[in-house]
Amino acid sequence: MSLLEFDPPDRFVAGTVGPPGQRTFFLQASEGRRISSVSLEKEQVLVLATRINDLLDSYAGGSGGDHAAAEVVDNAPLDTPIEDDFRVNTLALAWDEDRRVVVIEALDRDPDEPEAGDPEVLASEPRQIRVVLTPARARAFARRAQSIVAAGRPPCPFCGGPLETEGHICPRANGYKR
Repeated sequence: MSLLEFDPPDRFVAGTVGPPGQRTFFLQASEGRRISSVSLEKEQVLVLATRINDLLDSYAGGSGGDHAAAEVVDNAPLDTPIEDDFRVNTLALAWDEDRRVVVIEALDRDPDEPEAGDPEVLASEPRQIRVVLTPARARAFARRAQSIVAAGRPPCPFCGGPLETEGHICPRANGYKR
């Protein structure tokens, strides 16, 4: 397995490229001159942020680290060049009790389903990125991730689907544009 490890990274952020409705979501880790970017789905970013907050609330003493997280806020854009190392299929999240850190792993395939997927991908070596973050940096990452997801198109109040500027065909309104 090809493993890129950032323990700890100089920077770990979620970011996007493109306008709302056409955005590509990335996780980007950097340490010194080494930068790794992986693409993933918007929902994966949101679930990761939510689970990090849940994990920190449960194991790292709750939301008391909010002040420390505010000190490590990173609102800068993604570092360039943004080259997609791989597309994330599976995310894993853990709390290392001994070190009191959050461990995030992004894999290009599900390790429990080796027979599923594209034969070309399966012929290559599995790829993985592992990032180790302090609770404050993990909380700051989660806040940024939630804000970039929320910066997209607003949801339709009827069906929850994304609203385009010209409206959309809403299934809850019998196909009428709203």
